[in-house]
Amino acid sequence: MRGAWPIALRELSAYFRQPAGWIILALYLFLSGLVFATGILMPGKAASLRDFFALSGWLLLPVAPAITMRLVAEELRAGTIENLFTAPLSSAAIVLGKYFGACLFLLAMLAPTLVYPVVLRSFSSPQPDVGPMIAGYLCLLLLGGLYLALGTFASTLTANGTLAFLISLFSILALMFAGSAPPTTPASIRAVLDSVWITARVLDFSRGIIDTSHVVFFVTASAWFVFLSIVSLEVRRWR
Repeated sequence: MRGAWPIALRELSAYFRQPAGWIILALYLFLSGLVFATGILMPGKAASLRDFFALSGWLLLPVAPAITMRLVAEELRAGTIENLFTAPLSSAAIVLGKYFGACLFLLAMLAPTLVYPVVLRSFSSPQPDVGPMIAGYLCLLLLGGLYLALGTFASTLTANGTLAFLISLFSILALMFAGSAPPTTPASIRAVLDSVWITARVLDFSRGIIDTSHVVFFVTASAWFVFLSIVSLEVRRWR
């Protein structure tokens, strides 16, 4: 684990050294700001960030795959992965370092949105409850962690960053629409699809409901994709 943090800090600094990182940051802040300005900060609207949090899955959809697409794929394409393999680093340390770096960038990306509840509480009467806002930001962190874990796994599967982006994007969409299966779907399959359906969980968080089962799902799913990333990288190490 000691080797993971230098990699995480290197990845975090890489996002801010490259134009792509600033573009990703600007894209998310533009989309979230648009939702806040046109859907929430309007006369007659309820003083609530529920719409912002309910749309969090869609707001993170284009940016999370962009954050993770180069994590491992770029190392594979450039051949620099061999430097990591020959260093005294385990596959777990490499994957965790890159995943933690992406998570730190996610935190930096979400930090400016903390101005939204400040503005809402400053200009709204009555003031909105703090509880639903805490639940909403917890949702953003858990959902973002899952998206990044899935994207990290996708990045270990190919040396093509664009392909990694598409794998991550469509995998996330599959999780978002898993509960929209047709009525003819067998009950056993529908039960599985409903259990991995993230849209309903996000809506619960946006209403201020912190369900322990939702928290466990996001943490477990994120850990599972990180584990798959470690296995995928270990296979490449010994190939």
